[in-house]
Amino acid sequence: MLLLLVVYLMYDGVRMLVAAGHGQAFADAHHVLGVERALHLDHERGVNHAVSAVPVLGVMMSYAYATLHYVITPVVLVWLWKKHPWQYARARTTLVAATLLGLVGFSLFPTAPPRMLPGFVDTLAKYHEWGWWSGDASAPKGLGGLTNEFAAMPSLHVGWAAWCGWQVARNTTRRLLRILAVAYPVFIFAVVVGTANHYIADAIAGLAVIVIGAGLAGATDRIRLRGRSPAHRVPASA
Repeated sequence: MLLLLVVYLMYDGVRMLVAAGHGQAFADAHHVLGVERALHLDHERGVNHAVSAVPVLGVMMSYAYATLHYVITPVVLVWLWKKHPWQYARARTTLVAATLLGLVGFSLFPTAPPRMLPGFVDTLAKYHEWGWWSGDASAPKGLGGLTNEFAAMPSLHVGWAAWCGWQVARNTTRRLLRILAVAYPVFIFAVVVGTANHYIADAIAGLAVIVIGAGLAGATDRIRLRGRSPAHRVPASA
């Protein structure tokens, strides 16, 4: 939890780095849409309009975007630490490494989200009177200036959701939990696109940083094990 807090403070610092160059963020957004258009992946606008036109969907997904990212991830971390401690260290390292990679992406490739572009509906802003958030992303009212609104690429909402689903699915034998674990990142993908907070390409990049983070965590474990004497090594079956 402390590591995530430090990473969040770094995330807030990135906001100050990109604030002065927000013109680049809009240029990068159009580049992302251009690549998606070439690959026939530019379906965000249709999904966004469909979600925003139905109040029940718009409000539900707004709450999901503003809440689940910050609740489910710590819950899964604590659950791993408490119930599956032998899996916790690598899972934690994966999450932190992926998040740091995300911060690199935010600073090197600041990207304005779809909701800031013409033709999209800012779903959270449209339904802000239904929740605690303001018209500035998912920040609480009056705190919009504390959020990095150009942190679209990669989507850590999708990346963290995929990490949560992966960790729960591989560490539980309960069928219902496994179904929910698989459904959760799919739902978050629909949420981030439907609320016009991320592009489909952002979601793909969010999955990529989790995969790379897992690779870095595995490499870290192997280096640590090579540094131990044989007597102190944990058996592979553990």
